[in-house]
Amino acid sequence: MNKLANELGTEKISKLLLKQAVPATIGILVMSLNMIVDTIFVGQWIGVLAIAAITVVLPIAFLISSIGMGIGIGGSSIISRALGANNTEKAFLTFGNQICLTVILAILFVVLGNVFSIPILDLFGAKGEILPIASEYFSVIIYGVPFLAFAMMGNPTIRAEGKPKFAMYAMMVPAVLNVVLDILFIKYFNWGMWGAGLATSLSYASCGLYILYFFISSKSELKIIPKNFKLNFDIVKEIAQLGSISIVRQGAVSVLMIVLNYSLFTYGDEISIAVFGIINRVMMFAFSPILGVSQGFLPVAGFNIGAEKNERVKETIKKSIYFGSIIGTIIFIAVAIFKEQIIWIFTDDATLLDKTPSAMLIVFLVTPVVAMQLIGSAYFQAAGKAMPALFLTLLKQGISLIPLAYILPKYYGVLGVWWSFPIADLLSTIITVIVLKREIDKNLQ
Repeated sequence: MNKLANELGTEKISKLLLKQAVPATIGILVMSLNMIVDTIFVGQWIGVLAIAAITVVLPIAFLISSIGMGIGIGGSSIISRALGANNTEKAFLTFGNQICLTVILAILFVVLGNVFSIPILDLFGAKGEILPIASEYFSVIIYGVPFLAFAMMGNPTIRAEGKPKFAMYAMMVPAVLNVVLDILFIKYFNWGMWGAGLATSLSYASCGLYILYFFISSKSELKIIPKNFKLNFDIVKEIAQLGSISIVRQGAVSVLMIVLNYSLFTYGDEISIAVFGIINRVMMFAFSPILGVSQGFLPVAGFNIGAEKNERVKETIKKSIYFGSIIGTIIFIAVAIFKEQIIWIFTDDATLLDKTPSAMLIVFLVTPVVAMQLIGSAYFQAAGKAMPALFLTLLKQGISLIPLAYILPKYYGVLGVWWSFPIADLLSTIITVIVLKREIDKNLQ
C-alpha cells in the first residue's frame, strides 16, 4: 500500500485527478455506449415502441443493481479512508463484507422482480402498447442484474485501490460484447426484444466475471478472504449509511422515471416516452466526462481526508469543479449545435425527428454548472458524512425534479416536463454551493 500512499498523498492534484478521472470517464462513456447501442439498434431494427420499452425497463434493472453500487461506493469510501490511515485490516474486512452483502441482496431482489414483473412494469410506465414489448425485454435482462450488481460494487472498490485503468477495462468489456451480440441476435437471428435483452444480460455477466477475475488475481491488493464474508455489524452499518446515499439516489431516479413516464403518457403519448428515451441516452453519454471527474475525485479526496491533509482536499475540490465546469460548457455547446444530427443516429421516424431536438436543448440548458452539484455531494461521501451527502444527492432527482415533473405538466403539458430539468439543476446547484462553502470554511481550514 506504500505506492498508493505516495501517489494519493503526495502527487500533484491535477495529475492525480487526470489519472483517476480519465479512465473513469472512458469506462462510463463506454458503459453509456452500451445502453445507447441498445436504443439505436432497437430503434432502427425493431421500432419506436421498442425505444419506449427500454426507457421503462432499464431504470428497474438499475434500481436493483444500485444495491451493488451503494455497497461499492459506501465500502470504497471506508476503504479509501482506511488505506489513508494505514489500516489495511479494516480495508480487507470491509471488502469481504461488500461481497457478501451484494450477493445476498441482489439475488433476493431478482427473485422479487421475477415474481412481481407485470405490476412493476406497469408502475414504471409500461402502458398501452409498450407493455408486451417491455415484458419480453425484462424477462431476459433480469437474470443479468446480479452480475451487474457485483460489477457496480467492484468498480468503485477497484478505484479505491488506486487502479482506475482496471476499473475502466471492466466497463469496456460489456460494451464491446453488447455491440457484437446486438448485431448478431437482433439483425441476423431476428430475435427482436428477447435478443436485445439476452445481449445485454450476457454483457452484464462479462463485466461481473471480469471484476471477479481481477480480485482473485495478483493485480488486486484487496484479497477475497472467506473469513471476511462474516458480516461485521459496525462495517455493515457504515456501508449502509454511506451506501444508502447511492441506493436512495437510484431510488429517487426510479421514482422520477415513474413520474416522468406518467406525465409524458398522460399529457402526450407513447411517442413522448420515446422522445425522453432518446434524450436520456444522450444525457448518459454526454454527462460521462463530468461523472468521470466526480468518480476520480472520490479516491483522491477520501485518501487525503483520511490522512488529514486539508489543503490537498480543498485543492481537489476546486480543481474538480473547475475541470467539470469546462467540460459541461463544451457539452452544452456541442448539443446546441448538433442536436438534429444526434437524433438521426437513433431513428429516422419523422415525429421523433420533429419533437426531440428542441426538448433536448431545454433539458441541457444548465449543463455548464452541474459539476458543482456532483462534486459537492461526492465530497461528503468521501468524508464519510452520510446525512449531508444524502441531502445533496436527493436535491436534484428527489427534492426538486420529481415535484416539478409532476406539477409543471399540469399547466404546460409535455413542455413542462422538459423545463423541469434545467430548473431542478439550477436550484440544486445553488444550494450545493452554499452547503459546500460552509463545510470548507468550518472543517477544512
